[in-house]
Amino acid sequence: MNFDLSEDEEMLKALAERFVNDHYDIDRRRGYLAGAGGFSSDNWSLLAELGLVAAPFSEDDGGLGLDATAIATVFEALGKGFVVEPLIENVLVAGRLFAAVAPQALKDEWLPQLVMGEARIAFAHAEAGSRPGRQWIETRASTDGGTVRLSGEKAYVVGGGAVAGFVVSARTGGQPGDDAGLGLYFVRADADGLSSETWRLADGSVAVSLTLDGVAAETLAGGMAAVAETQVLASLARSAEALGIMERIFAETQEYLRTREQFGTRLASFQAIQHRMVAQYAVIEQSRALMNLALVSFGSDDFTTAVLGLRAFIGAKALGLGHEMIQFHGGMGVTDELSIGHGHKRLLVLTRWPDDADAALDAFALAA
Repeated sequence: MNFDLSEDEEMLKALAERFVNDHYDIDRRRGYLAGAGGFSSDNWSLLAELGLVAAPFSEDDGGLGLDATAIATVFEALGKGFVVEPLIENVLVAGRLFAAVAPQALKDEWLPQLVMGEARIAFAHAEAGSRPGRQWIETRASTDGGTVRLSGEKAYVVGGGAVAGFVVSARTGGQPGDDAGLGLYFVRADADGLSSETWRLADGSVAVSLTLDGVAAETLAGGMAAVAETQVLASLARSAEALGIMERIFAETQEYLRTREQFGTRLASFQAIQHRMVAQYAVIEQSRALMNLALVSFGSDDFTTAVLGLRAFIGAKALGLGHEMIQFHGGMGVTDELSIGHGHKRLLVLTRWPDDADAALDAFALAA
């Protein structure tokens, strides 16, 4: 089977790689993370100029309507650069979900800003009672004089720093664990009754916790089916980003072992180290094979199952690879001076959010 990229896919890959080469190294990445939003607003504007913010949106919405291969290609390249801009959370998840479920008047107001990178929105879904693979929504929607109002708390809004609005899940009926009675709503970030608290994930990126106290909201069409469809492509992108990180920290460790000497001998010459590196190389190749399986399944009934299998495998193996690369570097491997620690922290988040490997494996088993 031919896995060569098309001309358009090669162009997108080149754009992502050029962005990384021109704007990223470990010192600058550290500076971007230290910003209030956990990334560089200038970089976000540049990604918009390059078309990488608009690209995941459908052609009808002003984007390129990227398919699975193009999405995986772009985010693998960004993963190799340890890019911190929240494209997955703000574009692939919240942006695409908004475009799919917003009424036309709301789309006319917001979509041009989202596609051009002039505004960002986030998806406020997970709550404190949530567990991997388990939906738990206590936030309630009620009608007050014709206005929909939301009350509740959203503890984990990743990519929610300095956004202009939120797509919020809430229920009109049923119990917190029920699938029925759930809907989606749009809340503007400056709405009365909305308060937020910013916090940092393990990789240094920004998330917020929202408290909604009778906040006015606008009703969106669709429900959890639209969320599930959006999350499949997001899961593919997260897996591709993780694969890019794994490839980079493996390559950098390989180069380190070839040059670092101990007891007068290069570390790469020790057979035990060679065997351990081969084992991790096999993990990368297995991840690549599962990625390709998902890509060739795009458009078929098997696509979701293949993505779940890919996520389950990478979620279970990526941290082990990171641990090995850190151990080969010794104590320096966990410092901010080396890229290994940066990559491992990002893998920690990618393999745990929004669910972990066990939850993905359970979902895969049910779907297979």
